[in-house]
Amino acid sequence: MRRIAAIALGSNLASQWGDREANLREAIARVAKLGEVRAVSSFHDTAPVGFIEQPNFLNGTMLLATELEPVELMRALLAIERAMGRDRAAVSTDAAQSGAAPIKGPRIIDLDLLLMDDVVLACARGMEDQTELTLPHPAMAERLFVLEPLAEIAPAMVDPLSGRTVAELLARLIQ
Repeated sequence: MRRIAAIALGSNLASQWGDREANLREAIARVAKLGEVRAVSSFHDTAPVGFIEQPNFLNGTMLLATELEPVELMRALLAIERAMGRDRAAVSTDAAQSGAAPIKGPRIIDLDLLLMDDVVLACARGMEDQTELTLPHPAMAERLFVLEPLAEIAPAMVDPLSGRTVAELLARLIQ
């Protein structure tokens, strides 16, 4: 069954592909191999959230039509992150030892599966790095840097838990 997945993209470091925008474009090209890209938002320069002692991010979103199941898609997104130089496990371990804010630190690429049609998934375990997958993304409705670009390309997409559209979630956040 073909589903539409909403994926968030972020980068705040340069890499072998170039600047933050080049990283996002490289990631989009790699994600495109997992299905059919239906839309890509503009990119937004945003201040970091949480761990703020780091460079600004460039964020965007994309819609992908794919045959992959949610967990398969998340595994593929994590594989793209690893191939582009992100090691979530190492960052997490280093941070735990140093007491620093880990996963939210600087990164070449960050890919988050936000929504996948009307799929509600409480959590899936057993992926390579033991990451839990929850759909819709649990922090999506709190993140302006996610909702603004997603509203550009999918304002009518519905969060199956709240029943609200992306446009409605954004409006509630900016009130």
